[in-house]
Amino acid sequence: MSKKLTEIRWHARGGQGAVTAAKMLAEMALSKGLYFQAFPEYGPERMGAPIQCFNRLSEEPIRTYCGVESPEVVLVVDPTLCDVVDFAAGIPEKGLIIINTSECPATMTEKFRLHGYKVATVDATRISMEELGRSMPNIPMLAAFLKVFGLLGEEEARQFVDANFGRKFSAKVVAGNIKALQRAFGEVQVNG
Repeated sequence: MSKKLTEIRWHARGGQGAVTAAKMLAEMALSKGLYFQAFPEYGPERMGAPIQCFNRLSEEPIRTYCGVESPEVVLVVDPTLCDVVDFAAGIPEKGLIIINTSECPATMTEKFRLHGYKVATVDATRISMEELGRSMPNIPMLAAFLKVFGLLGEEEARQFVDANFGRKFSAKVVAGNIKALQRAFGEVQVNG
């Protein structure tokens, strides 16, 4: 990560854990000595409604206090939103787009005309279903970001999830999230 400000936008639906993942990313950034922001932008506050949340990460103090309009990174937690929202809006050429899908990056690049962007894919829904028994794609998406962006390594991220979730959830839920995190580190695919 360079010294410049890195802005991140998450596209998800209420109940998929994107806000929790954005907050966890902020705490991970803090563990690396970075300045951070994490904040949601809700429409109708109901399960399944489209939401956005945001992060800013920087080695310098952050003096920007508005929504993220030109993110360097976009995470699409719910793939059904690809057809509903302009998830690539504002992202500069060579920006990173991570999509929760079983499709490969080349297929998503062609399908959504994402030429000029770095595209990564991970089947976060399948991973969460297999490891948690329900669709909760937030941790696999966070893991994909960490792997591609390089903020934390897999073991650091595993320890962080263990410590953070261990205070809030049962051992079974923590173990499932750690397995989901590890699988996403291994299964994320990236083009250029």
